[in-house]
Amino acid sequence: MAKNQYDLTTALILSLYPRDDNTQMAVYRINTAVFLKRIRHTPEELASFNNFPDQTEFRKDRIIQVLKDNEIQLENIRIVMGRGGLLKPVTSGVYLVNEKMKNDLKNSELGEDVVNLGGLIADAVAKELPDAKAYIADPVVVDEYDDISRISGHPLFERKSIFHALNQKAVAREHAKSLGRKYEEMNFLVVNLGRGNTVGAHHLGRVIDATQGYDGDGPFSPIGSGTLPIGDVIRMCFSGKYSEQEMLKMVRGEGGLKAYLGVDNVYEAEKMIEAGDKKAKLILDAMIYQVAKSVGFLSMAFKEPVDAILITGDCANNKYLINNLVEKIVKIAPVHIYPGDEELQALAQNGLMVMRGEIEVLNYK
Repeated sequence: MAKNQYDLTTALILSLYPRDDNTQMAVYRINTAVFLKRIRHTPEELASFNNFPDQTEFRKDRIIQVLKDNEIQLENIRIVMGRGGLLKPVTSGVYLVNEKMKNDLKNSELGEDVVNLGGLIADAVAKELPDAKAYIADPVVVDEYDDISRISGHPLFERKSIFHALNQKAVAREHAKSLGRKYEEMNFLVVNLGRGNTVGAHHLGRVIDATQGYDGDGPFSPIGSGTLPIGDVIRMCFSGKYSEQEMLKMVRGEGGLKAYLGVDNVYEAEKMIEAGDKKAKLILDAMIYQVAKSVGFLSMAFKEPVDAILITGDCANNKYLINNLVEKIVKIAPVHIYPGDEELQALAQNGLMVMRGEIEVLNYK
């Protein structure tokens, strides 16, 4: 293990999570959040940028100003943790942000997404601080698949591991710890419900298979289409009616609840149901049904019984969704709810392990 080189009584960890129209930030001392802030970015402010990487300096300046305005001692921030983006496949762990990583975040082969800003902003902020380094932890491309999980059905197409790795692993570790056990000795199905939905099969500390919510696989979500009938998709691609970008937006950004109902979150769909909208009920029930089916088929990834099903993410607070989902999947294993989006805390926990010398920092290549 790495040698502890930090004074934990004074050292601070800054966690950063960029979203489409805001930047979430938190300052931690050990396990305690001493400052939380969501910096809002107006459409007018973001309109001048051609892509997400171009927003790096703008968002960095806002973060530094907020820290100064709230009298956070910049010299005590030793670790800046950024949300991991669409990099090349990596093993689970904490990575120092290096030039190779920044280049891949700016020119990702998987596409452009706001999540790619995490490492870029962390690096830019760390460079403004007297004694800080930038890291990411468990990016969305953590790949621990068994070889059999990569097989798609045609040799030209390989199944890729892209899922809510940071939040899923943090929740799984937390649940195992609550039982006095280790994550590496348990089997979990973890369901992350947010703007995108993913389900992961966690086998003895490795995610051996998962639905790939980013690029069209698994259940549909508030903005993602999930798995579509591939033959119909191919015919539509060659119909001449839609461009490549329009087709990609159907898969992620303009799919799911947004395509069916014109809303991009579960809570608006529930309001429509309460107002008597039968179509809204059918569509939301269909999303719940598809999530349950994904839990069911991923339960087949295990030879042993599943210890628990863990449900997390922003939408895990929605009673209608949770009650109907649990009713369908509780037959598989006991269900535990971890509501909310805990990426900032999960990032800080990884940063704390670096501070304590409990893990080796990995090098992105």
